[in-house]
Amino acid sequence: MIRETFPVGLLGCNCSILGDEASHEAIVVDPGYDIPRILALLAKHQLTVKQIVITHAHIDHIASAQSLKQITGAPILYNKNDLPLVAMMDVQAGWLNLAVPTVLPPDHSPIDGEKISVSGIDGEVIYTPGHTEGSISLYIPKEGLLLAGDTLFAGGVGRTDMPGGNYGKLLTSIRERLLPLPDATVVIPGHGEMTTIGTERASNPFLV
Repeated sequence: MIRETFPVGLLGCNCSILGDEASHEAIVVDPGYDIPRILALLAKHQLTVKQIVITHAHIDHIASAQSLKQITGAPILYNKNDLPLVAMMDVQAGWLNLAVPTVLPPDHSPIDGEKISVSGIDGEVIYTPGHTEGSISLYIPKEGLLLAGDTLFAGGVGRTDMPGGNYGKLLTSIRERLLPLPDATVVIPGHGEMTTIGTERASNPFLV
């Protein structure tokens, strides 16, 4: 599998491009900003975007999704429980003194256990509310890869002091939905460095 993960935008959201070497179909996860860089990497690997997946509807993760859809024609997937955050996108932009992006309801609202696949890549949605009510993680079992959004970080967990946040739900999501994954599972968080499930189970100060 082709994977490019890189920070975008003011807050350094980790955007990931997941592509299949044979079919050249791709999933883009959390295209918060920096469409030119995203398009350049897609062109570098000759990839065609078939799915745009948003882990949660905070501005730094979703701001450029509509632009990417307009360019590629790929549908946008995020959980509808985050629609209240979309409705306050102007407020979110105000927090960071940014222009208000165009953010629309999802083309599809994935649920827990749903398969998100392109030719050669099979992913599974894990519903992980807590950071936001609609937060999801994307698990690629064959690759031992988890895109955790802002639910789980290297040595940390997502903040819950913004609208839709719930600390109890967050810890439950991590302990019951993410920590049961294999120790070697590589975790790409919404910001910062990668980690593994085993490392976080053993040493994350919020979970031990």
